Amino acid sequence: MAEESFRSRLSKLFSTKVVVRRTGKNRIKVYDTSQLQSVGTRDSAYRGRYTGVHTYKSHGYYTPNASTNFFATKLELYRDYEAMDEDPILASALDIYADESSIRSADGSILKIKTQNDKIKQILHNLFYDILNIEFNLWPWIRNACKYGDFYLALDLDEELGVVNVIPMSSYDVQRLEGLEAQQAGLKSDMQTRFDKGGMAEYNPYDVRFKYEPLTNRNPFLKDEYEYYEIAHFRLLSDTNFLPYGRSMLEAARKEYKRLSLMEDAMMIHRIMRAPQRRVYKIAVGNLSPNEIDQYMQKIMDDTKKTPYIDEKTGQYNLKFNLQNMLEDVYIPVRGGDNQTEIETLDGMSNDGFIEDVDYIKQKMMAALKIPRAFLGYDENLEGKAVLAAEDVRFARTIERIQSIFESELYKIAVIHLFLQGYTDSSLIDFELSLNNPSIVYERQRVEILNEKITLANAMKDSKLVSRKYIYENVLNLSRDEWVAEEELLLKDQATAWRMEQIANEGNDPRQSGEVKGTPHTIAQMHVSKEPVESDGGEFGEMGGRPKSNKKFGTDRDKSNGRDPLGYQRVMSDTGFSTKGEGVDRAKLLKQLEDSFGKKSLNEMLDS
Repeated sequence: MAEESFRSRLSKLFSTKVVVRRTGKNRIKVYDTSQLQSVGTRDSAYRGRYTGVHTYKSHGYYTPNASTNFFATKLELYRDYEAMDEDPILASALDIYADESSIRSADGSILKIKTQNDKIKQILHNLFYDILNIEFNLWPWIRNACKYGDFYLALDLDEELGVVNVIPMSSYDVQRLEGLEAQQAGLKSDMQTRFDKGGMAEYNPYDVRFKYEPLTNRNPFLKDEYEYYEIAHFRLLSDTNFLPYGRSMLEAARKEYKRLSLMEDAMMIHRIMRAPQRRVYKIAVGNLSPNEIDQYMQKIMDDTKKTPYIDEKTGQYNLKFNLQNMLEDVYIPVRGGDNQTEIETLDGMSNDGFIEDVDYIKQKMMAALKIPRAFLGYDENLEGKAVLAAEDVRFARTIERIQSIFESELYKIAVIHLFLQGYTDSSLIDFELSLNNPSIVYERQRVEILNEKITLANAMKDSKLVSRKYIYENVLNLSRDEWVAEEELLLKDQATAWRMEQIANEGNDPRQSGEVKGTPHTIAQMHVSKEPVESDGGEFGEMGGRPKSNKKFGTDRDKSNGRDPLGYQRVMSDTGFSTKGEGVDRAKLLKQLEDSFGKKSLNEMLDS
C-alpha cells in the first residue's frame, strides 16, 4: 500500500505534466515538464511534410497501429544514423556537441544549482553528483541524444529516499504513447481511470506512458510498462513532425550524407579503374598479308604484355578473365605512310570536376551541423580570429538549446526526488539548474554590453540631464520595484563596507562594541582637556558629546542666579514701579520705605 500511495501521489503531481506552485502574493511559478507550451502534444501538432508517415487519422480516429508504423519508420532513421556515426566528420560533430555541452566551469562543476534554501542545494548536489554521477555520465547521455534525437533513463524510486538509481534505455527499445494511444494499447494510468464515467471511455489527453519492447535481449531490471514519472525522456524538440519523439542533430545532414557517400564512391572507382595511364604500341607490319598480321601482333603482345591469369585449380586460362582489360596496353598494326614503330602514352580520364562536386556537397552537410568548419579541422577559408569568434557565438547558441533541453529533464528528476523526500510547497520548484556556457567570446560579449550600459549610465548621471529614475528604467531596464530594492541594498553595502573598514583599521566591530573609533569626531575629542566635559546629556551620555553653550546673565540659562539675579524686578514690582517705564505712585513708595527702614533711618538715608 505504501508503494501504491507514493506512486499515486506522483501520478497526481504529473497528471497534466505541469507543476504550479505559489511563490508569493499574486505570483506563481510554473514548470512545464513535457514542454507542452512549446510543442504541445502530438494531437495538437500541426501537419507538415511528414503527414501520413508518422501518424494517420481517418475520420477523427487513430488507427490501432499508428504508433507501431511510426516506430518502424523511426528504426529506419536510426539505421541511417548508425551509418552516419561511422563518418569521421559526423562522428567528430557528435563528440563536439557532447564536449561543449558538458564543459566544466572554473571551479570544476558541470551543473550549477541556484537556490536560497541551503538544505535543498545539498540534497540536489547529492542527487546529481553522487547518485546520477553526471560528471562522468552526462557526456554519453548528450551524445546519444544528439545522435538519435531521444535518450531514456529509467528512474529507480524509493518512497523515502527519492531517486536512488537510473538505468539507460536504448532508443530502439522504447515507445512513447500519448493520450488515446495509451488507452488503445490498454495502458490506462491511475489518473486516467478517473475519467471513465457514464459508460463513456474518456481519457486524459495529457496522459503519457512508455513501453519497453527490446529488439534483442531483455534487461531483467526493466519493466514492460512505465508511468510518465518513472522515465526521464531527453528529446530534442525542434520539429513537431517528429512528435512525440525528438529530432536528431544529424537529421538535417542525412540527405547530404547519402549524396556525399555516392559521390566519394564514384570518385574512388574512377580513380582506380580509369585513372591509370596506358601505352599505345603502333607496330609496323610492312608488307605482311592480312592473314599474317594477327599472328604477328599476337607474338608481339605475348612478348611484351603482363603475365596472363591462370586458374590455379585447373591450370588453364580463365576465360572469364579478360586479358585485354583496361589496364593492358594497346597494340595497333600500321603500314603505309606510318610505317614506323612508335610508342605513345594514353592518359587516363581526368577527375578534376569530382573534387569540386565533393566539396560542394560536403559544405552543405557541414552547414547542416551548425558547427564552425574550423572546429572540424577545415579552416582553409578562415580569414581571421574575428570570423571564428563570430562563428563561435552562433555555435554557442546551438549548444545553449541542447543544454536547455537537458536542464529541463534534469529539473524533472530533481522535482521527483524532492517530492518523495517530503517537499510539496513552493520550495519544490524554487530552484534553478544551469549547465556552463562553452563560449568565452559569448560571455565576453555580454560583459561588454553591460559595461557599455554602465558607462552610459554614469555619463548621463554626471551630465545631470536626466533623473536617476530615467537611467534605471530606460538604460538598465529595471522596474521601479527593482531599482528601489537595489538602492536599499546599496545602503546596506555602504554600512557593511564601513563596518569592515572599522574592523580592518581599528580592530573594532561597531555592531558588537557599540562604539566608533578612528572617525574625525573621536580624534578631535582626544585633543581637548582631560577634565570631564559637561554636556547636555545628549546621544553619548554626560561625559561626552556637545558641551553646554555659554551662559547669559539675566536669562533662564543662568541656572545659578536666575533671570533676576539682583532682585531689581522684584523690588520694583513690590514698590509700585513698573519695569516697562510706566508711572510710579510716589506716596505709596515712601510709605513702604518707612515701614521697612523706619522714618528716622529713611531720613538719614535720604540726607546721605
